Amino acid sequence: MEVVTPHGPAEVTLDETGGPAFLLVLTHGSNGSVDAPDLLAVREAALGLGGAVARVTQPFRLAGRRAPGPPARQDEAWLEIIGVLRERFGGVPLVQGGRSNGARVACRTARAAGAVGVVALAFPLHPPGNPQKTRVDELRSAGAPVLVVNGARDPFGVPDPADAAHVTVLPGERHELNRDPAAAGRVAEPWLRKWALEKPVARPVRTGR
Repeated sequence: MEVVTPHGPAEVTLDETGGPAFLLVLTHGSNGSVDAPDLLAVREAALGLGGAVARVTQPFRLAGRRAPGPPARQDEAWLEIIGVLRERFGGVPLVQGGRSNGARVACRTARAAGAVGVVALAFPLHPPGNPQKTRVDELRSAGAPVLVVNGARDPFGVPDPADAAHVTVLPGERHELNRDPAAAGRVAEPWLRKWALEKPVARPVRTGR
C-alpha cells in the first residue's frame, strides 16, 4: 500500500484481522527496514492479541536515503500516513512505535496522532559519547504512555524510568537488540494486551503492500 505524503511516497505493509482490537503502526530506524527482527517480534505479539499491524517504510528510506532529514518533515509525513490508516481502520485504539529514529518519530507525533500508547525500541537517548545532547523531551512530550525497550549496553544511552511509563533494559543487548530480538515481543505483549478486546482472537486474513 502506497501513501503519498508532502515529502514523497511511503510504503505500508499491512497485516489485517477481521474486526481488529487495535491498530499498531511501526516504523524503522534511520538505516534500517521494517523487517528488523525486534519490530517483527512486536508485530507477532500484536497479531496474537487480535490487533492489526501496519509497518511503515518512511519516504526517506523508500527514496534510498539513510539520513532522515529534519524532524518536522518526518513528523509531517508520518501524520499524513497515520491519517490514511485511521480512515481505513476507523475508531479502534491506535498504538504507534518504532525502533531508534522511528521510536523518536512515534514519541514526537503521538499526541497529534491521538495514540493511546507508544512502543519505543532502542530509543536513542543521546548521540554516542554525547550525553549532554539529550532527547528526553521527546519521550516526555508523547502525551501517551510510552514503553521503552533498550539494551543495557546501548551506546545511545538508556532512558530513566521516570521519563516513560515503563522502561525494560535487556541485559547484554546493544542498540541493535539482535542477541534475542524475540525479547522485544515478550516485553510488548502484556503492554499491548490492555488494548485487546475481550473476544476470540482473529487470525490474520490478508497481508499486502
